Amino acid sequence: MNDLHTLTRDQIDDARASAHGRSAHLFLHDGPLRETVIALIAGASLDEHNAPPAASLQVLKGRVRLTGPHGSQDLREGQVVAVPHDRHGLLALEDAAVLLTAVMTVEPRPLGPPPLAAARG
Repeated sequence: MNDLHTLTRDQIDDARASAHGRSAHLFLHDGPLRETVIALIAGASLDEHNAPPAASLQVLKGRVRLTGPHGSQDLREGQVVAVPHDRHGLLALEDAAVLLTAVMTVEPRPLGPPPLAAARG
């Protein structure tokens, strides 16, 4: 079991010690599911990158700005958003840690109504 408070504190400490001002720790990897704590010191950023098929971002500590081609969104501790499917980036407005929940593969949904069950006679 992982403790998000401890992971948050440790990753922020690691980000402060890093020359790039950021740190990340993948703490859960189960099939297509990934859970990662990412820490950024104030002013540090993750440059624009592609999005996984499905993801959410929860701010564990601090404030961040999620940027993308359609504008930006400021988020504070406790807020959760879906990660845009477009290329996006992340900027720390103050020392911050976020929980990235990502699903790396998504089964395609069939189009149309669900098939009818075969009649039994």
